[in-house]
Amino acid sequence: MNYTWDFHSVWQYWDLFLWGLWITVVYTFGSILFGIVIGFATCAARLSGSRLLGGIARVYQEIFRCTPLLVQLLWFYYAFPLLIGGSIDNRVAAMLTLSLYVGAFYAEIFRGAIVSIDRGQREAAAAIGMSSWQSMNRIILPQAMKRALPSFINQPVIQFKNTSLVSVISVADLAYMAAVVNGQTYRPLESYTLMAGLYIAMLLPLTQAADWVERRLRVSD
Repeated sequence: MNYTWDFHSVWQYWDLFLWGLWITVVYTFGSILFGIVIGFATCAARLSGSRLLGGIARVYQEIFRCTPLLVQLLWFYYAFPLLIGGSIDNRVAAMLTLSLYVGAFYAEIFRGAIVSIDRGQREAAAAIGMSSWQSMNRIILPQAMKRALPSFINQPVIQFKNTSLVSVISVADLAYMAAVVNGQTYRPLESYTLMAGLYIAMLLPLTQAADWVERRLRVSD
């Protein structure tokens, strides 16, 4: 099969690609920030000892961890407005869904790191008069955050790729703009190859940073 590659015709729309990349970055790190807050709150609920709070948090986690992100995006954009009797902007639906999705995973990362700390350390802290808050703040959390760090850093890599799904509800991210350029140029191979190159350029430093942190932690242990 003879095919003549023509990146020049696609690169004429570089401004669309850069705008789409910017939107992807905004949604990635915006949802990460919201997700961290949601994750901490959910983790606290799971570890609170309250059956009600723990149960609600567990249900939330399982719903968002066990259903595809694509389905969640479509549900929040099309079904959720019917429940609230109003409308929801596609950009709001995208940020809300991404934040709740990543928050469920951050909650499990934080919870798993905390419960992995030997219970004997809590008992020793209590024996010397420390309150539960003091032992958590001074002894448990510093060790737990160290254990959670590799997974914590790796999550933005996953989220950056997940963000490409917001194009299905017409959010103008990188994947959406690649489709727009393809519609203008009829050059799908070039459009999506350039999109892939931009994803690699953005994510490769993050993956290398995660590997570096993991190696340093292994050495320090």
